[in-house]
Amino acid sequence: MKTKEKKPLPAVPIPNLIGTHGGDPEDNDLREKREKIKEMMKHAWDNYRIYGWGHNELRPIARKGHSTNIFGSSQMGATIVDALDTLYIMGLHDEFRDGQKWIENNLDFSVNSEVSVFEVNIRFIGGLLAAYYLSGEEIFKIKAVQLAEKLLPAFNTPTGIPWAMVNLKSGVGRNWGWASAGSSILAEFGTLHMEFVHLSYLTGNPIYYKKVMHIRKLLQKMDRPNGLYPNYLNPRTGRWGQYHTSVGGLGDSFYEYLLKAWLMSDKTDHEARKMYDDAIEAIEKHLIRKSRGGLTFIGEWKNGHLEKKMGHLACFAGGMFVLGADGSRMDQAGHYLELGAEIARTCHESYDRTALKLGPESFKFDGAVEAVAVRQAEKYYILRPEVIETYWYLWRFTHDPRYREWGWEAALAIEKYCRVTGGFSGVKDVYSSTPTHDDVQQSFFLAETLKYLYLLFSSDDLLPLDHWVFNTEAHPLPVLHLANTTLSRNPAVR
Repeated sequence: MKTKEKKPLPAVPIPNLIGTHGGDPEDNDLREKREKIKEMMKHAWDNYRIYGWGHNELRPIARKGHSTNIFGSSQMGATIVDALDTLYIMGLHDEFRDGQKWIENNLDFSVNSEVSVFEVNIRFIGGLLAAYYLSGEEIFKIKAVQLAEKLLPAFNTPTGIPWAMVNLKSGVGRNWGWASAGSSILAEFGTLHMEFVHLSYLTGNPIYYKKVMHIRKLLQKMDRPNGLYPNYLNPRTGRWGQYHTSVGGLGDSFYEYLLKAWLMSDKTDHEARKMYDDAIEAIEKHLIRKSRGGLTFIGEWKNGHLEKKMGHLACFAGGMFVLGADGSRMDQAGHYLELGAEIARTCHESYDRTALKLGPESFKFDGAVEAVAVRQAEKYYILRPEVIETYWYLWRFTHDPRYREWGWEAALAIEKYCRVTGGFSGVKDVYSSTPTHDDVQQSFFLAETLKYLYLLFSSDDLLPLDHWVFNTEAHPLPVLHLANTTLSRNPAVR
C-alpha cells in the first residue's frame, strides 16, 4: 500500500506550561510517603516491562501480558501510553524514555482490531497529548493525531452520535450488544470533548471540534425526563433508550466533561457551564439522598424509581462538586464544597467497613445496610482510582489533613493486599481477610490511582489546577486561552 504523504502538523503556540515537575513537600513524613508511592509505581512499571512489554496490560501472578476486549485483539501497549505522564511527573525519566522508544518504533494504529472509542480516546489520545505537553516530544502529538483519524469513522451514523466501537482498519463501527436496543452510552460519547478540542487546537483542523460540538447541540435539543440525562441514546433514531440515569458507570464522565470543558476554555465556554449547572441541579434533586445513618449518597434512577445504591465509579463526583464550586450559580460555592466533602466521607466509609480497607465496586443503602456491598459480584476492588481522586481534589481545595490520612490508609491497603511479586493485582472480595487476586494490573492503576496518590503527597505547585485540567483518565491537559487561536471563530468559544 502506498502511504500518502502527510503534511507536517502546523506550529501552534504551546500554552504557558506551569508546574510540570517538582512539587517536593517540605515535610519529611510527606516526602517519605511520596517516595513510597513512587516506589510502588516503579514496581508496577518494572514488572510490566519484564513480563508484559508491548501488551496492553499485565497479569502479575501469571507474569504474562493481558488484554481486554476494549483494546481489541492487538498489542497496543495501553499500559505504556497510560503511564507516560505519571512517569514524567515522578521524575522517572529513564522509564519515560523506554516508553517513548516503544511508541516511536512499535505503536501502530493500522491494525485490524475493533476498539472502544471511549477507552482509546481517554487512555491513548489523552495519554499521548499529556505526554506531548509535558515533555514537548513531537512524536506523541503525531501519534495522537494518527489515532484520532482512525476514530473519526465511528461518527458516521445518522445522528452523528458515534458508535461505541470501531475497527481501526476498516472504519466499521457498532455498539455493544448489551446496551439498550443498540444504543450508544452517554459517558462514552460524552467523554470526547477535552481531547478533541485539543486535537483541533494542535492540528488547526476543525473537524474534531465540530464532531463534539454537534453531539452537544443534539443533546441540548432533546427532552430530558426530570431534567436528567438517560444513559442510553440510539445513534440511528436519535431517541433515548431505557430511562436509566447514573452518576456512576454509563453516565459519570459526561457530567465531568461539561464542567471541564468550561475550565479548559479558561472559563469562556459558558454553554458547557450552563449544561453542567442544570444537570447537577437535577441530580441533586432526584438522585442525591441522605441515609438513615447520615451518609450522603448518589443513587441511580431506574424506570421511575431511585435505586439506593452507589458505585465506586460515582465516588469521583465528590471531587467534581468541589472543582465546580467556584463559578456555581447563586454563589453556592460553600454548598458544593460541603456536598463534595460529604460524598468523600461516604466513599471513605465504603472502604472503612471492609476487612481490607479497600472499597467494593458498589454498595447499598437499604435499611440497616449502609455503604456495604451485598452481592458477591459487587465485592471486588480492581485498583480503581475514584475515591483517591476525590481525596486529592478535596485536599487541594480545603487542605484538611483528613484527606491525606485517608489517602495514606488506601495506599497502605493497596500495598498490603494488592501487591504481588510480579506487580499489583485487583482482589475479588474486600470483605475477606484472605483475599483472592484477580491477576490483572489495570493500565489505569498507573495512569490514575498512583498519580493521584503522588499528587496528594506533593505540594500544590505540581500541576496547579488553574493551569491544568485532568481528563477522566487523569491525563493533565493545559487550559487553552482560545481567544487567540483558530478555534475562536466558533461562537461557543467567543
